[in-house]
Amino acid sequence: MPRTARTARLAGAAAVALAAALTLTACGSGGGSGSPAKVTQQKTDSPYDGTVLSKHFDKPELQLTDTSGQPFDLRQKTKGRSTLLFFGYTSCPDVCPTTMGDIGVAMKKLSPEERQKVDVVFVSTDPQRDTPQVLRTWLDSMGGDFIGLTGDLAKVKAAAKSLGIMIEDPVVNADGTVTSTHGAQVLAFLPSDDKAHVLYLSGTEEKTYEHDLPLLAKGVAA
Repeated sequence: MPRTARTARLAGAAAVALAAALTLTACGSGGGSGSPAKVTQQKTDSPYDGTVLSKHFDKPELQLTDTSGQPFDLRQKTKGRSTLLFFGYTSCPDVCPTTMGDIGVAMKKLSPEERQKVDVVFVSTDPQRDTPQVLRTWLDSMGGDFIGLTGDLAKVKAAAKSLGIMIEDPVVNADGTVTSTHGAQVLAFLPSDDKAHVLYLSGTEEKTYEHDLPLLAKGVAA
């Protein structure tokens, strides 16, 4: 799905700002209140094609509802597992479906054994509209085993902010569409310490995920 020019400009700005800090790069515009955690790039001979982080962020404490309507504790349920984490919303016109679709294509190229070792978690930034059923239907088109979480937006915003990702409250536009401005980074957590070691910016190509996912499945150090 093609990205809009607006999104492309935002993604480009994020790439330029990466060495200093990552903030908003997403499906909307404007700035959030407060300061997100700093996310800096580290030059390294890492085996990963994604951006290796100099600061390894803890997996956030986040308890929401999964697509089966059951409580889901992010830390507990994904403990000791390679995890890709992305914040977005199902009615996003460009970045969200493209990012999740690319991850889905790359996941399908893993062996069944490798796929079982990687959790892909999508956290909604528009929980009022993204019910568990809506999330499941949307995610199934990309990955039937993808984990979808929805619930208290304040909790979601706090969890994202701890990772250097800003999220704003959804805005209903005059035509009835919804814009949820959110950081469009994907963070990869390694099973060895449950910390984020690798980051993927908006616009990351599918081949990058295809290269890195087998490494994540094996828990290769970044």
